[in-house]
Amino acid sequence: MANRPPPADPLRAVLTRPREAGTPAAAAARQAVAAHLGSLGYSVEHHRFRFHPSALWAFPLFGAGLGWLGLVLVPLAAFPGAPPWAALAVWALGATSLGLLAFGVGAGTAPLHFGGGPREDANLIATRSGDVRRWIVAHLDTKAQGHSMAGRLVAVWVVFATGGCLTGLAIARLGGPLPLPAALAGAAIGLAAAVVAGRGRLAGQSPGARDNGSGVVAALAAAAATRDPGVGVVITGAEEFGLVGARVLARERPRLFAGREVVNFDTLDETGPLYLVSHDPRGDALARACAPAFAGLGLPVRTRRLPIGILVDSLPFSRAGAAAVTVARLDWSTLRRIHTPGDAAENLSFRTAAGAGRAGAE
Repeated sequence: MANRPPPADPLRAVLTRPREAGTPAAAAARQAVAAHLGSLGYSVEHHRFRFHPSALWAFPLFGAGLGWLGLVLVPLAAFPGAPPWAALAVWALGATSLGLLAFGVGAGTAPLHFGGGPREDANLIATRSGDVRRWIVAHLDTKAQGHSMAGRLVAVWVVFATGGCLTGLAIARLGGPLPLPAALAGAAIGLAAAVVAGRGRLAGQSPGARDNGSGVVAALAAAAATRDPGVGVVITGAEEFGLVGARVLARERPRLFAGREVVNFDTLDETGPLYLVSHDPRGDALARACAPAFAGLGLPVRTRRLPIGILVDSLPFSRAGAAAVTVARLDWSTLRRIHTPGDAAENLSFRTAAGAGRAGAE
């Protein structure tokens, strides 16, 4: 199965060029995918929505805030004249306010906006006649940041460590003034968190061949492999801006997903094991049920829960009541490519994607 050529050759050029959500390039790619699904006999609905690109500023803002809090805590933690409780009170208030601000920016509910005005994007919902029991999902859009996905994971780990370190310093101050070098070390760690988190802003463009041209190839392979009206396809938009398309669809059309199965394809490289990622017991059961079909690709198949620092479209659908999994094939070298200009089509045959899509349709 894995040695058969991938489908939709005319779409390869579309799926290996930048497709940032809310841009004409993304709209053109979505139209090409919709036309292909229509040629396979699906009725395709464009589910449109608006979003604000400032969502990607949430993590950089949180990191910058930690840097400033680290500096503010230096005199409160080290100088004898400060009340013993002052460092802990400032840290608790500052960290809580910072967390709420970052959440509001990420969710689009905060009054702060960055990165230009609102954009419009859309999900594609493709069905044949009949009640859909299994949704095949992939996101279409791409993005490039100042760091790769590997860099983002490192940044998340640094930010978590910084929060723990500054909490420890504030609590330790209750026992008396701390040595100045210890307080300065906390400030330095906070500044490091600000620097690494700040690289999460949009920067340039990524061809998005792996993330997520490969996932779309898999979804189209699944669509072509079955005539079962109980299998539908969703191609989401603005996933890279915080799962916007999937969140909006799950919120506005929850009945499409409650009690159904969702198989989401996201990043299918030609290296590394095949992962079946789930979010809850329903997803765990689906992953176990799907594993034999994916094992037919001749790859090691591993099931696991979603790692901290990574978001995928199966998560909102899981919260809407679906048994949901995300299928991915990658390793650390893949993580170092995606979200950068290096995520190009070189050394990517899409054979894994095509084979995984056909397995997903089963």
